[in-house]
Amino acid sequence: MTQTQSSAAPPLESSRTYGWTEPAALLPVLATTSGTDYVAGIGDATIPPPPIASTLGFGPLSLVDGAAVLELEPQSFHDNPIGSMHGGVIATLLDTVTGCAVHATLPAGVGYTSLDLSVRFIRAVRPGSGTVTATGRVVHRGSRTAVAEASLVDASGRLIATATSTCLVMETP
Repeated sequence: MTQTQSSAAPPLESSRTYGWTEPAALLPVLATTSGTDYVAGIGDATIPPPPIASTLGFGPLSLVDGAAVLELEPQSFHDNPIGSMHGGVIATLLDTVTGCAVHATLPAGVGYTSLDLSVRFIRAVRPGSGTVTATGRVVHRGSRTAVAEASLVDASGRLIATATSTCLVMETP
């Protein structure tokens, strides 16, 4: 058998279909809704989730004691080539909860964008590991920037990754 040949079975093909609401359609709501109400609206489905939530299959978003909390059930479409959850999916979860935590502190008509995200990966998320939970909390909010930190744990409460993020606070378009 040559180096390029394999005795493994050919890969199985999978597919999925999903939809989303165009974010531009929500700009009038964003302009007139406080950050807390906007994030809570995404959580209770009165405001559609952002497209990335549909793309990755995020679970419910909630605000708990000032923290943004988001769940994800690992799926095969989250995997990297070696069968564990791709680091970009983990980083996206952590970026989402840090951003939502910051957004929840903002008045109507004010938004944010991520300036940086620093992620520390601690352990892999493997198939069958159960639902992972990301929690983000603001540690500083100034008039122009905010800093938040986040953690991701598995179903057993074991730490998977941590992150810190700096966000630029700005008027929404």
